[in-house]
Amino acid sequence: MDLRDLWAEALAGMLARPVRSALTTLGTVLGITTLVITLGIAATAGNQIVGRFDELTATAITVEIPDKPDPLVAWDAPASLTRLRGVTSAAALAQTDKSSNLQVTSNTLVDPTRVTGQTLAVVATGPELPQAVRGRMTGGRFFDAGHITRRDRVVVLGDQAAKMLGVTRLESAPAVFIGDRAYTVIGILGDLRREQILSTAVIVPPTVGADFGLKNVTRVLVNTTLGAADLIAGQAPVALSPNHPGELQVIAPPSPKRARDGVQDDVNGLFLILGLVSLVVGAVGIANVTLVTVMERVAEIGLRCSLGAARRHVAAQFLLESTLIGMTGGVIGASLGLVAVVVISAAKEWTPVLDLRLALAAPLAGAVVGLLAGLYPALRAARMEPVDALR
Repeated sequence: MDLRDLWAEALAGMLARPVRSALTTLGTVLGITTLVITLGIAATAGNQIVGRFDELTATAITVEIPDKPDPLVAWDAPASLTRLRGVTSAAALAQTDKSSNLQVTSNTLVDPTRVTGQTLAVVATGPELPQAVRGRMTGGRFFDAGHITRRDRVVVLGDQAAKMLGVTRLESAPAVFIGDRAYTVIGILGDLRREQILSTAVIVPPTVGADFGLKNVTRVLVNTTLGAADLIAGQAPVALSPNHPGELQVIAPPSPKRARDGVQDDVNGLFLILGLVSLVVGAVGIANVTLVTVMERVAEIGLRCSLGAARRHVAAQFLLESTLIGMTGGVIGASLGLVAVVVISAAKEWTPVLDLRLALAAPLAGAVVGLLAGLYPALRAARMEPVDALR
């Protein structure tokens, strides 16, 4: 029996009972579909989560600067950072332990029935801060280079600090008292996506910060474009302090690739067992149906053997039938799985991530399942004696 005859006989045997073959294929279809959906959704979800991670975290760099008598970083040094390719914004800040606990009041009256004073942090910074912390002015305006040049005694309150001090309207140019000195509130900064702790702080220009010992920059906030964080993390110390880059500590975000791999591993580990169980169920179904087919076709087997078919020919025919059933289930399962990944991604407004190698490997996996499932029934058919089969 040549290969063409063997193929024709196996295909005829599978199509002789189309309903039974379809139901047998269903187990493999479910297993392959589950595997394809699992791996596809894992890759898609991992890519989506890492994308959100990138937006909020993977583009944020913080440079910590020791507070020394001789300043390591000048107040205008962040301007040199923005000239680097990949940097979207940067701002310098100054804060000390002493300035983190200052008494701030909204008036100088002492009213025992009201709490008018709060212990708040005072932070000195430049005009670039709102963009660097990804916030917006919910009231008034932020101070600019003109306020710094004129040494104006102005402050900007974080939105939570403004609530604590009872400052809600800026039309009348309210003032707050830090110690016994008054400072005009010109703006309220809120909706901070970075450095949310500044929402409870009093933000002052560097010229005002000198009143509280905030002369030296202690921290620089840097925002980058996607994928540029690692490069900028290495260049930032040199750009900020060319003479002492080794004394600056850079806090860079973790690698997005590591996060993506972790998400995919977690999702794969959770659902891979389900796909394997479905494949095992499909294999058992193929084995059962193939074994029943062998029992039903005993007379056919005996007739083939009496006409000269060898045992290997009988075994090969039933093996090929079960392999074709498994391969058919693999093709259908891979198609349904890929369609399901696209539909789920579209429903979630995600970008689907499809691996062509998975689509090509799924039919092969189905064929292997069918081959293994049909091994025992094929061997049993091959071991039948022609005389017993004919009887």
